[in-house]
Amino acid sequence: MAPVKSMEKTLDCVVVGSCVVDVLARPVSLTAPIGKGKLIESEPLRLTTGGIVSNAGIAMARLGMRVAAFTYVGDDEWADVIRSRYAAEGIDTSSLITHPDGATSTTAVLIDPSGERSFVHCVGAPRLLDKAAMLSRLDLFAKSRAMLIGYYPLMTRLQNDLPEVFAAIRETGCLTAIDAAGDGGTMDPLARILPHVDFYVPSEHEAEHQTGHSEPRRMIATYRDAGAKGFLGIKLGMRGALLSPRPGEFAEVAVVKAPGPVVDTTGAGDCFYGGLLTGVLRGLSAADAGRLAAATGACCVTGLGGSSAICGYDETARLAGP
Repeated sequence: MAPVKSMEKTLDCVVVGSCVVDVLARPVSLTAPIGKGKLIESEPLRLTTGGIVSNAGIAMARLGMRVAAFTYVGDDEWADVIRSRYAAEGIDTSSLITHPDGATSTTAVLIDPSGERSFVHCVGAPRLLDKAAMLSRLDLFAKSRAMLIGYYPLMTRLQNDLPEVFAAIRETGCLTAIDAAGDGGTMDPLARILPHVDFYVPSEHEAEHQTGHSEPRRMIATYRDAGAKGFLGIKLGMRGALLSPRPGEFAEVAVVKAPGPVVDTTGAGDCFYGGLLTGVLRGLSAADAGRLAAATGACCVTGLGGSSAICGYDETARLAGP
């Protein structure tokens, strides 16, 4: 296949991978067993979108970025929910591909009164993405300044080929970013992927499982030792984040106070990532991009689902502070 050269950048980010319809149930105790035949009274169930394509994609779109979604959906009624909600947010849906065999990814999200959550999840069609599908759309990546893919440990048909795929995408002039999920997996295949990645910012839990270290700077050092030369970071929850835009450089990011009561922490990490990429693509310093990311995550937790409470750029930048 001949390489696709860089084109006019009509997009800021292509978000790839997990694309989910979420059914939200709140409040549900996450400490007491549900039990057989038990009725749990809840607030009205809500239907929303989730996964990194939804959460980070909608966050970036509301922050003023030109966003396209690229993933598989099923030939089912859930796909209509995805398409209509993305279109309403101004996300380009022309690369949402109906897979003939896979189902649209769906999740039942159980949310306790504090906003913590557990998931009942069908990965569905997005995990059927493979090298051939990615390389067939190099023209899409060539039109974009950056791409973000998640959650790579769940994408079993693709993860071992990501070094080759990312190398091809970078040749088009598109920056590459990945996100993990769950426990983050291990350093294999991550160590082979990192030299081809421009952004990687996992959660503390994911990074600890991957590296075996509990100290954020040692986690980042492990990634650097594996050949990562790009923008790294560790999301530290209520302790903020540690960012490393280049080898040997660090920026500590404090938590931004949520602009309202915490309702649901679903998607906060994805929205942080979306805010960070937005800041970097807008030319902000690592510290300022980190503050924008923290503010985006802080907005996220004040609404149900991963994107309902995301604000526009000006309001989020004010929350982030000077």
